[in-house]
Amino acid sequence: MSEERIWTAALVVIGDEILSGRTQDKNIAQIALWLNDQGIRLAEARVVPDMTEHIASAVNELRAAHDYLFTTGGIGPTHDDITVDAIAEAFGVPVVEHPDARKVLEGYYRERPGGLTPARLRMARVPEGSELLANPSSGAPGIKIGNVFIMAGVPGITAAMLAAMTGTLEGGRPVVSVTVGARAPESDVADLLRETEAANPGVAIGSYPFFKEGRYGSNFVIRSADGNLARQTAQQLAEGLRQAGFDPVEGGL
Repeated sequence: MSEERIWTAALVVIGDEILSGRTQDKNIAQIALWLNDQGIRLAEARVVPDMTEHIASAVNELRAAHDYLFTTGGIGPTHDDITVDAIAEAFGVPVVEHPDARKVLEGYYRERPGGLTPARLRMARVPEGSELLANPSSGAPGIKIGNVFIMAGVPGITAAMLAAMTGTLEGGRPVVSVTVGARAPESDVADLLRETEAANPGVAIGSYPFFKEGRYGSNFVIRSADGNLARQTAQQLAEGLRQAGFDPVEGGL
């Protein structure tokens, strides 16, 4: 029996504002969760500055290494929104104005103050050969070229784009997560975690310690594409915690 294929994606987060700390990224988490529901695992995320060579290099490396690549940020109306130009350079194609993107923008800005200005029209620019991604939130469409999905940096807009794409990508089985918590310092149960994971191929166990109300504890997250296996492993781990003198809590603490 052949091994089940694992579909993977990478994410390039673009923007000096992320690297400077002025803006906190929320897209990594929401894209990772959305991808999991599509049966695709976010295998790598990289943050790069607003520099053409950095963007192009990351895009070329990651689109070759994974089934899908997503980018967020840098597709707005201002001069420092250079993502489209950088990705066009990565693909070795020119930047062109997409006629359907222009129509979308014309409709969106028709009744809005200022109308479709030259700056706003920049959001109709795409690498030649691209398709458009629906944007139910702000009008300006996202872009798809090859296996690369170019999306907005604003988390709410990104969420709307993802919702519109739900069910359109090929993937495997979603990863199921089951959490067991205990007032157990992770160092006290490190061997139990290792042995439980080793006894259940296809399962990964993550340990997340905490300190609450003056006591140490940990939440243990069991992940697998096989939901039954994840739940069985969680039960096995819970029993091991009981035998070690800790009270397991289903769902975590």
